[in-house]
Amino acid sequence: MELERPGPVETRPLREGTRECSPPGPGEVRVHVEACGVCRTDLHLVEGDLAPRRPRIVPGHEVVGRVEACGEGVELAVGSRVGIPWLRESCGVCRFCQSQRENLCLAPGFTGWHADGGYAEYCTALADFVHPLPERASARELAPLLCAGIIGYRAFRRSGVQSGGRLGLFGFGGSAHIALQLAHHFGCEVHVFTRGGPHRELAEELGAAWVGRAGERPPHPLDAAILFAPVGDLVPAALSTLDRGAALAIAGIHLTEIPPLDYQRHLFEERELRSVTANTRQDARALLELAREIPIRTHTVAYPLEQANEALMDLKADRIRGAAVLELGT
Repeated sequence: MELERPGPVETRPLREGTRECSPPGPGEVRVHVEACGVCRTDLHLVEGDLAPRRPRIVPGHEVVGRVEACGEGVELAVGSRVGIPWLRESCGVCRFCQSQRENLCLAPGFTGWHADGGYAEYCTALADFVHPLPERASARELAPLLCAGIIGYRAFRRSGVQSGGRLGLFGFGGSAHIALQLAHHFGCEVHVFTRGGPHRELAEELGAAWVGRAGERPPHPLDAAILFAPVGDLVPAALSTLDRGAALAIAGIHLTEIPPLDYQRHLFEERELRSVTANTRQDARALLELAREIPIRTHTVAYPLEQANEALMDLKADRIRGAAVLELGT
């Protein structure tokens, strides 16, 4: 499913296409895709909030599949199950890569943005940036971990919340429902801000201490918060729920304009506003290990590949309970 040109997802910008399956180059693997998660970043790409970096790009960066072929210098076994995440490559030599901050690399590449992603039967990736995945879980359950889970983990860390602290989650979709499980694992009390419906039901089912709408006051000031919804208008509302010395982490790659902030109400008393930029391979390894340990249970809605536009429409309309996943079989 390739993007002919960006436009409202209701116009079905993704079109079915067929291409020759080229062999993997040195250091690459070709993966036979079993499932690919549908991320809000894909929606931003399809609708043009993120400008495509190449013509006819194939979106998708929550890819689960099996290694079908290996390029020169790759030691992965054919048939092994791997995950392909958002971070496709980093330069390895800039000051950020050299200080273990490859998420801030000066010349990165991203799956489904710079290179074709997982909305396809096959996907090619650099072997150094794929991750081994367990056999016992289904591809559909694993797919959301490859971005929603990883970015939720990084946002959780960036929020600075400590064990026993109160954490607020603004927006409750694919990433937030994983972050809630992480927060519970670390002993946090979670307060969820969502518009209701299936999102509210899932938050309550997963054990949120309180669920309300943005603009409502939680029972207590929060020690940290994460904004998952790509809505800049929510930033002042989220900051106003924070206790002294607390931080708000913004987890999305795209955010609408933030309205003016009032220093006394929103930032004084050492409240902080932090962004979350991509992720590192270490973030991915840590999240995947925690997913096995906790264990994290993803809640998904499945679509066939050819219904990628419909999945994105449902994501845009907040009709998905948990995360959407395109299933391609084996």
